[in-house]
Amino acid sequence: MTPALSLEAVSHQFGPVRALDHLDLSVAPGEVVCLLGPSGCGKSTALRVAAGLEELQQGVVRIDGQVVADARSSLPPDRRGVGLVFQDYALFPHLRVIDNVAFGLRDMPAQKRRGRAAAILAQLGMEAYQDAFPHMLSGGQQQRVALARALAPGPKILLLDEPFSGLDARLRDQVRDETLHVLKEGGTTTLMVTHDPEEAMFMADRIALMRDGRIVQEGAPADLYYHPVNAFVAGFFSQINRFTSVVANGRIPTPFGELAAPALADGVLVDVLIRPEALRLSRERPPNGSVVRVITSRMLGRTSLIHLCAGDLEGHHLHLHARMPGRFLPEEGEILAVSLDESQAFVFPAEPLK
Repeated sequence: MTPALSLEAVSHQFGPVRALDHLDLSVAPGEVVCLLGPSGCGKSTALRVAAGLEELQQGVVRIDGQVVADARSSLPPDRRGVGLVFQDYALFPHLRVIDNVAFGLRDMPAQKRRGRAAAILAQLGMEAYQDAFPHMLSGGQQQRVALARALAPGPKILLLDEPFSGLDARLRDQVRDETLHVLKEGGTTTLMVTHDPEEAMFMADRIALMRDGRIVQEGAPADLYYHPVNAFVAGFFSQINRFTSVVANGRIPTPFGELAAPALADGVLVDVLIRPEALRLSRERPPNGSVVRVITSRMLGRTSLIHLCAGDLEGHHLHLHARMPGRFLPEEGEILAVSLDESQAFVFPAEPLK
């Protein structure tokens, strides 16, 4: 199947800063792909290169298999068949909602433009606001109008750059849920940029996690979460407990038992990374089980976060976090049994913290 969008060996410099470093990325027809990463990793630059908003310096950009930018030529954004939604929405303040949506339909007769704009607004639940001006709308409503304007021309690809970051948490959840349904119902090929791992896991069929202008790992959200290729990937998707250990007899000793050490030689220093939800706490202590001491507990709504103290094998104290479902608030100083879900514990050769 020909990718709807592909970036091939794309590199981009801003002065001495290499924003993209031989980036390869493809998006299949109907797929929602999220470019995820910390600030400055190059994800927005990649989106702007795909859109034609940044001049291609090196590499090739193809849409539906056709070259739209290479070393010799570049199609302007309005000839690439892409729809764009940015963080600030960029609505025209002097135009009513329906005229904002119809703005990109200039090749249609006036009556058809209005009909198409009205249909897209209805799809997004905004038909009652078509005669309003942008300043009369909430942030979530403005986001829906911006999405409607991008979808109205029927773009080959929709490009979203941090589209929900300006919304408060509760509204953000609602609007991105509505957006995902619209994209999936319409089979819209989408490339979205975000720095929020939870948002990427919610929205994406596939995530490409970037660092320093390159893709570190890409795949289904569950693959990146449960099978990270390095400590950076493991730590990016959630808060993480991290400590060092040393391989001994093909195993890695931890305060919670031993972990397997495949392909690591004895004596190698390793980073052990454990997600807070992998530490399972209980007040029923088995005779020879591992124990931890509670420092403090906090209720976070659907889960409880417990700060713990555990002793490592050399007698040092480790400050760890556990996350338990629902209400679980042990008292300060309480001693609890702890067991480990090894599917959420990861081991990598030790590297300096960045």
